[in-house]
Amino acid sequence: MNTLTPAPTPTASPRPAPTPDAPPSPTSLVGRLIAARVARRRRKLANTDWWRRNTARVQHRQLQSLMSAGMFCRFGKQHGFERMLGMHDPEERYQAYTKEVPVRDWYAFKDDIAEMREQGKRGVLWPGLVTRFAQTSGTTAGDKFIPVSDEMMRSNYLASLDIFAHLINRGVSPARIMGGRCLFLGGSSDLSYNEHGIATGDLSGLVTPLIRWPLSKIYSPGREIALMSDWPAKIDAMARLTIDQDIRFISGMPSWALVLIDRVLELARERGRKSVTCARDIWPNLEVFVHGGVKYTPFLPRMCRAFSGDPLVDFPCRQELYPASEGFIAMQDRTGDPGMRLLSDIGTFYEFVPLERINDDNPEAFPCWRVDKGQKYVVVMSTNAGLWRYVIGDVVEFDTIPGDLEGNGGDGPCRLRIVGRHRHFINAFGENLIVEHIEHGVAEAARATGLEVGEFTAAPVYPTETTRPGLELVVEVLESTDPGALARFGEVFDAAVKAVNVDYTTKRADSVGMQPPTITPVPPGTFHRWLDAAGKLGGQHKCPRCANHRDIIDAVKAAASNE
Repeated sequence: MNTLTPAPTPTASPRPAPTPDAPPSPTSLVGRLIAARVARRRRKLANTDWWRRNTARVQHRQLQSLMSAGMFCRFGKQHGFERMLGMHDPEERYQAYTKEVPVRDWYAFKDDIAEMREQGKRGVLWPGLVTRFAQTSGTTAGDKFIPVSDEMMRSNYLASLDIFAHLINRGVSPARIMGGRCLFLGGSSDLSYNEHGIATGDLSGLVTPLIRWPLSKIYSPGREIALMSDWPAKIDAMARLTIDQDIRFISGMPSWALVLIDRVLELARERGRKSVTCARDIWPNLEVFVHGGVKYTPFLPRMCRAFSGDPLVDFPCRQELYPASEGFIAMQDRTGDPGMRLLSDIGTFYEFVPLERINDDNPEAFPCWRVDKGQKYVVVMSTNAGLWRYVIGDVVEFDTIPGDLEGNGGDGPCRLRIVGRHRHFINAFGENLIVEHIEHGVAEAARATGLEVGEFTAAPVYPTETTRPGLELVVEVLESTDPGALARFGEVFDAAVKAVNVDYTTKRADSVGMQPPTITPVPPGTFHRWLDAAGKLGGQHKCPRCANHRDIIDAVKAAASNE
């Protein structure tokens, strides 16, 4: 194997300098108002020792508040919430809650949610009439409908303020950002209403109508474009609008940000600006990229080049978020640290089930102050929209853990990282691969070889009479002038996965085990064509990073061959 020198790590670009003698933009007042609104909150968030000492108490209060709200709805009555609220010891109350309410997935709530959404029934899982439902759909499962109560909308609003509170603590000025425009690459579906006045759509569709003055003055692309359902047309409309705007903040998934930036650059060249090479040439004041939904590291070189023209020069500020239709879970609070701070005080109670126990009947779950580092957990939420001990399927690990109920122990606020989905894995031959292993291998291989990659997915290669079992990775790769780069990519990918997975190493150890991984390059845009063919194209749909079958990978390869 060739010895590869590790590639240098990208560094943040300097923040844009203000234009000399330029008058302040009237919209910068919106930023000043937001800074004033979050001034007290940002100081509280900056006091990390307070969160170390108090997160357990805060979470107990969240659970108590949820049960108080839900005790007279049907679910609360069935599970004895009123009796539990009579318990003065918070630990006793929590233990009673875990005994009465089992850990469950969406299908256990399906009939209750149908009553609420289709019949307009009140007081089922949450008091009153829930008038909004977020529609979510995976790549292999049917649609799911998630209740979004008024209280949940309020929680999402508070989470959005925390984004700016953390950005201010990291040196970002809201007044500077909002002196221009903030671009949001959200979902795509408009809302549908039934005879009960209940709205259904993706979360972006539920939130977009609530954006009013003064935020509407800095929000781009505007409601009409934001709710377009034809994504190619939507990207083109966004590009034609924003090419003439002063974009200073972008929020969205990296894959769609790349598509948009490419289209904006195409339009600029069509207008005669032949020298433009990157987003900064179009938007010189672009400072912040807020992203979530997928691991960023594999996209890092391409995103750097798209922003600055240099794969080693990153956005001045990036912030990772952990949003979900069920609730806003966490967000990055420190520069250069991938750990995301749990939003522990805005209306959700969290528990975590060890990954290896998730398929047990009513598995034991642990609150955030009783988890262990190095252990993978599946996230369980009790929300202020009526999902009680609900498994959302994400797998996380913890970087810092808060202290106990008395404030003892712990090493900081609760910070976690997403490492996969508990239903996304590969174990066809005992290799025990999860999303984290695949993402790690791709990121290391891209960094070591300099290849710029996009979306990717992995699947088992089943043995035949002439071939051994193995692993195939289909990955979007930009054209390279180095003919040996792809072979080296495979070598580094293989070595990187071995470094983090002993089972894979064992299966790859001799000539009768798994063969070296097969790397299948496809053109950029292939995965989006596959999603489009599956009816899943849009800003909130993600490409699975691995599967224990070949349905997805074969469909992606078919999309590439049909280009």
